[in-house]
Amino acid sequence: MKLTKRLQAIVDLVPNNAKIIDIGTDHAYVPIYLYLSNITHDITATDISNRVLKSTYNNLKKYNLEEKIKLIQSNGWENIKDTYDLAIIAGMGAHTIIDILKTANLPKTLIIESNNKHDLLRKYLNSINYTLDQEIAVLDNNKYYLIMYYKLGKEKLTDEEILFGKSNNTNYYNYLYNKYSKYPKYKKYIELLEEYRSRL
Repeated sequence: MKLTKRLQAIVDLVPNNAKIIDIGTDHAYVPIYLYLSNITHDITATDISNRVLKSTYNNLKKYNLEEKIKLIQSNGWENIKDTYDLAIIAGMGAHTIIDILKTANLPKTLIIESNNKHDLLRKYLNSINYTLDQEIAVLDNNKYYLIMYYKLGKEKLTDEEILFGKSNNTNYYNYLYNKYSKYPKYKKYIELLEEYRSRL
């Protein structure tokens, strides 16, 4: 099973034999890959939409995994009773992800991939005492995706780290510069970015 670069970057961060929950699983490509690759066989996949889960179930059947990967319809953690080693929350907006993170059931390890407002997510996770252990900027189909790997633990992020992350990917920072430098309202943002890039 071949994944997109974005999804491959996510599965590459999953530790062996961890108990995983994939929230907002959509087609369940990540759970299927994790199972077939023998990375872990203890996987729960959830989605808020019953219609999506019916399609997901059919996808699991193609790989004979309908009895192997647990499917639960749930709005975030609403219907989740078990505890997990790691939660994958990917492909949503930052505000939706933050709403999902507001639970007492949160695992000690998280893989987060948002399609917007990454600075807001970094600031929030920093405020609830999660450390940004790794951040990967992945160029997939001419678009950058940020995959963030968090572990429970305190750290103090700088303003620049909150804005630009910890990927240390020069190409990604060049992309940000080219995208925002043409707009006068981002002058301060670009000044901070230039300073941050110069320290890499």
